[in-house]
Amino acid sequence: MSWSGWIRGFGSLAVASSLLLFGGSAAAQQVTRIAVVDTQRAIMETEDGLRAQATLKKLFDSRQRELDRKQDELEKERNDIEKQKGVLSKEALAKRIDKWQREMVQLQTVFVEYNKELQKKQSELTQPIFQKAMGLIRRIATQEGYDVIVDKNAVPYVRSDLDVTDKLITLYNQGAAPEPAPKPAKPAQPAQPAAKPAPAAPAKP
Repeated sequence: MSWSGWIRGFGSLAVASSLLLFGGSAAAQQVTRIAVVDTQRAIMETEDGLRAQATLKKLFDSRQRELDRKQDELEKERNDIEKQKGVLSKEALAKRIDKWQREMVQLQTVFVEYNKELQKKQSELTQPIFQKAMGLIRRIATQEGYDVIVDKNAVPYVRSDLDVTDKLITLYNQGAAPEPAPKPAKPAQPAQPAAKPAPAAPAKP
């Protein structure tokens, strides 16, 4: 486990593969205005994002030291077992090998648990940043008249002048107020059943 490899996924738990935000009705305009934003970079490069990375790095380094220490112990034990093969009885050798294998399985389990712990902590730290960033993207779309803002990583090419990532980072660090998410539309009321016709009066004899 390396920090450089792990941190490449920073914020990815919060960022969907594509992001569409609508700032206005494209149907009412002749030209649709489109911008892009690198959401993951924005999350990483805001002041809150940098602090979150520092917190995660500290936790990562602590867990990595524990893994390295245990791995070194197991490596020394394996080498010692190799040296003792011609000295130990078959029963004693089998016990040491069995103990070493169980400890190796335990180390692998701890490795998985540490990764889960880091991912959970990452989600806790980045979700508030992500939510605020989404509100600021809505604000940019509304104020600058963009009909669509799409995540930069979802498109193969985009002109640099359409990228609003730096603007998003600046607004975030300035403490700009995010625009609240639009309220979901109320579901259509089900149609009322038609009234039953009144029964016909019985014919008089």
